[in-house]
Amino acid sequence: MFIGLRYARASKTSHFIAFINFFSVMGIAVGITALITVSSVMNGFEGQLKQRILGIVPHLLIAPSVANESSEKSAEEFQANFFAQLQQLPHVMGHAQQIEQEGLVQGARGLKGVLIQGVDADAMQRYSEIASHMRMGLLADLSSRSYNIVIGLALARELDVQVGDEIRLMIAGATMYTPFGAMPSQRKFTISGIFDLSSELDAKVVLVNIDDAARLMRQRSGDIAQTRVFLDDAFAYQQVMQNIQQFTDAKIIDWRQRQGPLFDAVKMEKNMMSLMLLLIVAVAAFNIVSALVMVVSEKRGDIAILRTQGMTTSHITGIFLVNGLYNGVKGVAWGLVGGVLLATQLDAIIQLIGLRFLPGPAGAGLPVLIEWQQVMSIGLLSLLLTFLATLYPAYSAAKVAPADALRYE
Repeated sequence: MFIGLRYARASKTSHFIAFINFFSVMGIAVGITALITVSSVMNGFEGQLKQRILGIVPHLLIAPSVANESSEKSAEEFQANFFAQLQQLPHVMGHAQQIEQEGLVQGARGLKGVLIQGVDADAMQRYSEIASHMRMGLLADLSSRSYNIVIGLALARELDVQVGDEIRLMIAGATMYTPFGAMPSQRKFTISGIFDLSSELDAKVVLVNIDDAARLMRQRSGDIAQTRVFLDDAFAYQQVMQNIQQFTDAKIIDWRQRQGPLFDAVKMEKNMMSLMLLLIVAVAAFNIVSALVMVVSEKRGDIAILRTQGMTTSHITGIFLVNGLYNGVKGVAWGLVGGVLLATQLDAIIQLIGLRFLPGPAGAGLPVLIEWQQVMSIGLLSLLLTFLATLYPAYSAAKVAPADALRYE
């Protein structure tokens, strides 16, 4: 290590070798900085999608069959036991009954197709992401027989309505027979609240009380209601589903059946971007090979002298491994520090240079989420690439024959 570090920090080395070493270090540092910054931004975008879209879409929906009667227990006892087991599962924050039905909403500017969610107002207020993104009103206003409705800001703008206005909900699945023929079930609802999650679902989902939704559908809520499960981490749905299936065979619908392709596309884009940037790090790391090969050629005499003094081939290999890793560790260290600093100050830098691309909601900047485990993985993988790049030059140094190297000395 002493000799390897001395070679790496020698001031009288070839200027060309020093030039290659410098750009190898800078290439690794810039590559890691870019990789950490881009990964953090994409983590932020994924987190926003997770919050905005999965804040509206149910994480899990369990079919009503969980309340079927058995020969030993009544339906109420079975359901109570099921809910008690459900609440004790990891990642489960709570549960509530919910009805979902596609329908139409009519406002001042015409009709719009929506997904009507009949919800438990208290549970939504406690567990739903919508409750913390209400622009006007409260979810608690969705009481039974109030015929209130909560809609998204995007839908309110499309229909040109606001809190206090009345809109008409229509469901084609529940028809009424009138002297004019079959008519869809419909009723006027009063807008009691507007939420804004800044997602495309803001214009596609409306919330009403579960009992009001059942009356609109002309059915009993207990016959058609599903159990909505709220998770503290929507990505933990598989573990929760496996646990639920241990004590019920009811059909379970997870959020991936609706929004899975979107998150798969984001994940693939994130992985491909990381791979491309990692190739930059790999190219910079393997520049160390050329620099180290030239160092080995320059130090052939030194290698021969060390061998004649009794140094083994493994020691010679270690010297040049240390020499190459020294530059790699410097590049990785600078890259990690630079990447974290750039990611944390990205919005300030963008504002400083006057760029205004892809602004976030309410004037916010780019979403940045630094995952420290990911940062450490990038650093360790870069060190591994650097180590692999030093193997061949170090091996070739150990193969230098002392007699050949000193023949003309």
